[in-house]
Amino acid sequence: MTTVTLAPYRRVLSRPSLRRTLLLGAFSRLALFATPVLLTIHVVTTLGRSYTQAGLVGGLVTVAIAVGSPWRGRLLDRRGLRALVGPSVVISGACWTAAPFVGYGTLLVLGTIGGLFLVPVTSIVRQAVMAAVPEEDRRTAISLDSAVLELVFMVAPAAGVWAATQWGSTGVLFVVQVLGVVTGAVLWLVDPPLRGESERETHAAGVPRRTWLLGPFLPVVLTVLATAVVLSGSDLGFVAAVRGFGETAALGLVIVFWGFGSLVGGLVYGALSREVPSRWLLLTLVVVTAPMAWAQTPLQLAVLALVAGLLCAPTITATVDEAVRAVPVRVRGEAMGWHGSALTGGGALGAPLAGYAADHYGPSSGFVVVAAVGLLVVVLVSVWPGRRTAAVEMPSPAAERSAH
Repeated sequence: MTTVTLAPYRRVLSRPSLRRTLLLGAFSRLALFATPVLLTIHVVTTLGRSYTQAGLVGGLVTVAIAVGSPWRGRLLDRRGLRALVGPSVVISGACWTAAPFVGYGTLLVLGTIGGLFLVPVTSIVRQAVMAAVPEEDRRTAISLDSAVLELVFMVAPAAGVWAATQWGSTGVLFVVQVLGVVTGAVLWLVDPPLRGESERETHAAGVPRRTWLLGPFLPVVLTVLATAVVLSGSDLGFVAAVRGFGETAALGLVIVFWGFGSLVGGLVYGALSREVPSRWLLLTLVVVTAPMAWAQTPLQLAVLALVAGLLCAPTITATVDEAVRAVPVRVRGEAMGWHGSALTGGGALGAPLAGYAADHYGPSSGFVVVAAVGLLVVVLVSVWPGRRTAAVEMPSPAAERSAH
C-alpha cells in the first residue's frame, strides 16, 4: 500500500550537500525565469515593436535552447561541468548582457546565439541533486528541487515586471543578465558532483546512442513532450478564459492557485512510499485539465486550476526519475538534455495549439485540445514495446570498443 511520510524529507534534508545544491539551484534560476517576460516587455515598450515580434524573439530563443540541449549534455558527459559552463558563461553572457542595448534585428541574432550556448542550469542542478542522495531517495530530492523551481517561477517573473515598471526594461534586463553571468560563474567555481559515489568511475565513451535513445527512454521523452504541451496550453488557456469572462485582472489569482497546487502536489509526491508511473500521472493530469474548459467564473477556474496543478510537478518529477533509470549513467547529461529539449519543445507547441483552438472554437477550448494531445500520448506510450524504464544494460568493454 502506498503511504505518505515525511521520513524521506528528513533524510535528504539532513545532507548538507543537498541543501547547498538546492540553494545554488534557486539562485541559478532567478535570471532564467525572469528573462522571458522582461524580454517581451523590452521589445514591446522600449523597442516599440509588436507582440508578434516579441514572440518571434522568444520563439527563436526557445528553438535555440531546444536544439542546443542534447549536444551540450553530451559535452557535459564527456568533458565535465567546467568545460561546458566556462565557454557558455563567456559566449552566452556576452550576448545577453549586450542584448538590452541593441536594436531589434541584432537582438534576434544575439538571443539565438545566447540561447544556443545557454548554461543548462536545470539539467546540471538536477543531476547534482540526484548525486547528493542515494538512489532510494532520488525521487524525494527531485521533488524538493521541483518545489524550489516552483517558488522561483512564482517570484522571479513578478519581481522582474515590477522592477521594469519602476526603472525601465533596459537597465533591469541588463542587471538580470549580469546576475545570470554571476550564477554561471558560481556554478563553475562550486563544480558540484554530478555523479554519486558509485557512479564516478564511469565515462561517456562507448555507449551507442541508439541503444538508449530509441529504447525505453523514448516513451519518457514523449511523455515529457505531452506534459509540456498540456502545461503551456493551459497557461495560454487561462489568459483566454479570463478574457472571455471579462475579468482579466483575475489572471493572477488563477496562476497563483495553479502554481500553489503544483508546489503542494510535488511535495506530496516526494513523500509517497513508492513511485507512480509518469504515464498514469499524465493521464490524471489530462483528466483534471479538460474540465477547466467548462468553468463559468474566475473563481471556478482558479479552483479547477488548483486541482490540475496538483499533478504538474509530480508528472515532471516522475519523468526525470524514469529518464535517469532508462539510460546508462555515463550518458545521463545528454539524456537530461533531451529531457530539457522535450520540455522546451512541448512548451513551444502547446501555447500555439491552445491559441488556435481558442481563436476558432471559443476561449476555453484550448484546455480540451491539449488534454486530447496528452491522452493520445498516454495511449501511445502504454502500448510501446519494451516501455519498462529499467536502466539500460551497460555494454561490456569489448562491446564499447567495437562500437567505435
